[in-house]
Amino acid sequence: MSGGPIQNTSLVPGGVIGDGRYRLLAQSGADRRCDAQLWRARDGQLNRDVALTVLVGNPADHAAAARAKRTAERAMHASSFTHPGVARVIDVLTPGAGIKLDEGILGMVVAEWTRGTDLMELVAEGPMAAGAATRLLEPLGAAIEGAHHAGLVLGADHPQRIRVTPDGRLRLAFPGPRPDAIARDDVKGLGAVLYLLLTGRWALPGGPENVPVAPTGPDGAVVAPSALRPHVPHELSSVAVRSLEDTSVGGIRTSAAILQVLDQISRSEAETALIQPVPDDGTDDGAVWTTQRPARGKEHNRKLMISVAVLAVATLAVIAWLGVQIVSFFSDEPSGTGGPTVVIGQSSTPGASGQQAAPAPQPAGPVQPASVGVYDVTNQPDNANRANRAVDNNPTTVWQTENYFQPFPALKPGIGLMAGFAEPVKLASVTITSPSEGTVVEIRVAGADGAPLEETKVVATATLSAGQTQIQLNEHEATQHVLVWVTKLAGSGRNNRSEIAELVYTRAQ
Repeated sequence: MSGGPIQNTSLVPGGVIGDGRYRLLAQSGADRRCDAQLWRARDGQLNRDVALTVLVGNPADHAAAARAKRTAERAMHASSFTHPGVARVIDVLTPGAGIKLDEGILGMVVAEWTRGTDLMELVAEGPMAAGAATRLLEPLGAAIEGAHHAGLVLGADHPQRIRVTPDGRLRLAFPGPRPDAIARDDVKGLGAVLYLLLTGRWALPGGPENVPVAPTGPDGAVVAPSALRPHVPHELSSVAVRSLEDTSVGGIRTSAAILQVLDQISRSEAETALIQPVPDDGTDDGAVWTTQRPARGKEHNRKLMISVAVLAVATLAVIAWLGVQIVSFFSDEPSGTGGPTVVIGQSSTPGASGQQAAPAPQPAGPVQPASVGVYDVTNQPDNANRANRAVDNNPTTVWQTENYFQPFPALKPGIGLMAGFAEPVKLASVTITSPSEGTVVEIRVAGADGAPLEETKVVATATLSAGQTQIQLNEHEATQHVLVWVTKLAGSGRNNRSEIAELVYTRAQ
């Protein structure tokens, strides 16, 4: 027979629990999913601060008692795992273990206290920059990866269980996974913490009541951080969202995949930093995190003006380079490209290479699409608001992909531009103006604007040259939807990106 919840009057600051050993100092939070209260307490016997995960409930409720026992057992197993990203479990207390537990307490996990600040305090004043978020998250991700290799689940899927150390690392400060938690929950938790750092919103059920919930789209999926904050790198935004998704629809399965992207972004941030850090003058008082805004004096303003000047010079250099490219593009003088590159369409049908290609239809003039949009199978389109630049008859404006640290298909199979025409049209060719030499594209025809990729038909493939590339299309039925599908981006290493300045569609006779 189960009873109702029992209120423990000792669970207040100053209260003493655990057979008189632990004096409660301040509550850090509560995990309502497993009826756990998170406290900073003082160990009276060893005279040190500890972190207590207190499992509360009615002992007469056998289901609640069984869940608390399972959590305590899992915490005991995790006590053998040591990592800087996880607070060490000191003791696990359960009824009948030799220490009398107070009324309404079904178990306690005692861990070493993590100095620093609460994660929620860190994001209270707003989201963090991408570089800072990755550096904070990497130690926690490494701890989760190590625990999973050891066959353990940490339970790092609640923001109030995590603290920030004085040297700027996220650490699981309150161990004790839920009784039904699995390794996938740790991966989701890692993605949710990344989402929180980037947006200030929590993306999993059961979060703190005072934290804004992550918005969702019409399909129920969490809105990408880059849609809320455009300056968030696409790669980081994608990882945060995919770690929360079901693995059956493309979700990230392991923390190792998240760590790989975090490492790449951290290295990229270090390589592209323009402003050198101010040398240490030896006056550091040891404080790293503060809830007060720093004073901004004349010296700060002088350094800010220098930084702005450096960025302005770099911007002018880029504009000058673009001007040279535009002038050379329209110049009548011969160039190294030798004019537009013409590529005959190549069928993707097996065995087609051994057959004689049908003669290409003769062009009958350009046709302007009625609309164009970014086609993306992951629902995270790159620069969707700039897609029309590819058909605005102005080669100085471009649509560009995001910069990917890994080539396709690491995070997605490709990306493209879907053109819609007012009426069905049979095309002879598509001419692509692009500075991104080496980009590989497929020209596909589709029955509908939102048709799945596997239902589109490839009518040509080509590798773009710098400048114009005219792609002759194979025979196809008249269609209102034509997709330029990018399967390989220009660049290499951690810089994979392509630009399309202009698309010209030529109607067949």
